[in-house]
Amino acid sequence: MQAVTVPTPGGPQALVLAEVPDPVPGPGEVLVDVVAAGVNRADLLQRQGFYPPPPGASLYLGLECSGRIAALGEGVSGWTVGDEVCALLSGGGYAARVAVPAGQLLPVPEGVSLVDAAALPEVACTVFANVFMTAGLQPDQTLLVHGGSSGIGTMAIQLARAIGARVAVTAGSPEKLAACRELGASILVDYREQDFVEVVRAATSGDATGPNGPGADVVLDNMGASYLARNVDVLAVNGRLVVIGMQGGARGELDLGRLLGKRASIVATSLRARPATEKATIVAAVRAHVWPLVEAGEVRPIIHARFPLAQAAEAHRVLASSTHIGKVLLTV
Repeated sequence: MQAVTVPTPGGPQALVLAEVPDPVPGPGEVLVDVVAAGVNRADLLQRQGFYPPPPGASLYLGLECSGRIAALGEGVSGWTVGDEVCALLSGGGYAARVAVPAGQLLPVPEGVSLVDAAALPEVACTVFANVFMTAGLQPDQTLLVHGGSSGIGTMAIQLARAIGARVAVTAGSPEKLAACRELGASILVDYREQDFVEVVRAATSGDATGPNGPGADVVLDNMGASYLARNVDVLAVNGRLVVIGMQGGARGELDLGRLLGKRASIVATSLRARPATEKATIVAAVRAHVWPLVEAGEVRPIIHARFPLAQAAEAHRVLASSTHIGKVLLTV
């Protein structure tokens, strides 16, 4: 089969389309003929040699895909050859075929094309696991999403609005903020021109008589160290900061006094390295709670561009430029 390989870590030019052996599904796995794969920032890090796959995972890039089941491994039930699916992966999506634990499969939602379904698994699982399962966002609370126009951001806005939460976002251009507004965000912060702490606390100042006061009840953060202090500042009382990325660095200083005074919490999580059992639990929750919203048209994949697999380098350049809104896909 064909797959995008990285013979030597480096820039986008390091991606090489090559012939490689087909994967073989093990017990509890299915083999998927890939139709499309999502491009994620983790792929850029792996291409550069900074984010190796977890032990036992495919060495090829790609954390999500869509396609058709080609074969079933031993012990797999509930799926049949030919089923159209999308899947959360630990790697291997940038290829013609990939072996996937059956617990990480999702049916393609009604109303979504097989290609576009590749834009859903990683962002839906990341957002649902962190914003809802970990941080426990509730209706009428405020969620602050950094990078609101990203794939994760556009999914977080839609899911939060679907339960009746208020959404604040940061983004770096009027066009990106306009896209966030269209998806349901009501507090818009241009991080190049504005201080998100001031804007969010001012916009929620009417909550001062409530139990948690002004600020964000949940912050979904992709920046890490550079935003740590201000993320604590923007939290409401009993607020929850969930860090899922380190684009702004890995080491920061934390004022525990501020955190204690707000009775707030900080959680740092990742998805890729979790055990298959944990991923299966998250995928099952997404199927139960997110898929009905997708099929009802309340939540949809936001796709910026689609590239053929042979143009993976250009897809990486687009993602690295941060000019995109939503997801970038590769088609096989």
